[in-house]
Amino acid sequence: MTTATMSKKEQKQADYDYAKKQLLEYYVNEGDTVYTVLRSVSSSGMSRTISLKVARNGKILDLTYFASVVLGWPLVEKNGSRALRVGGCGMDMGFHTVYSLASALFRDKYEGQPDKVDAGYSLSQAWA
Repeated sequence: MTTATMSKKEQKQADYDYAKKQLLEYYVNEGDTVYTVLRSVSSSGMSRTISLKVARNGKILDLTYFASVVLGWPLVEKNGSRALRVGGCGMDMGFHTVYSLASALFRDKYEGQPDKVDAGYSLSQAWA
């Protein structure tokens, strides 16, 4: 099926599948550290824009675009860089972002295992 004949729902699923595959094949492995870069905070303090980076083979890779597709979160251009718009406050939003991404990427691996196993902890987070 070509993209011209896909419904919006099918296209969104195809984009999700592609982004998830790219992240797992080229960007992150279980146990990796994802670095979060705070780009801006709204004047109300209720949202932030955060970019996601990972170190791979001596290079810094930006996984923000693929993460936005997998998470379904808005992608914005902020200060010349791509960033996720992350709503909320009162907690570490960088941790929340990486935890959410890890949950989406690795939940299939832990499905059906005891409740103590949480896919969200499959990646580590650090502020850059």
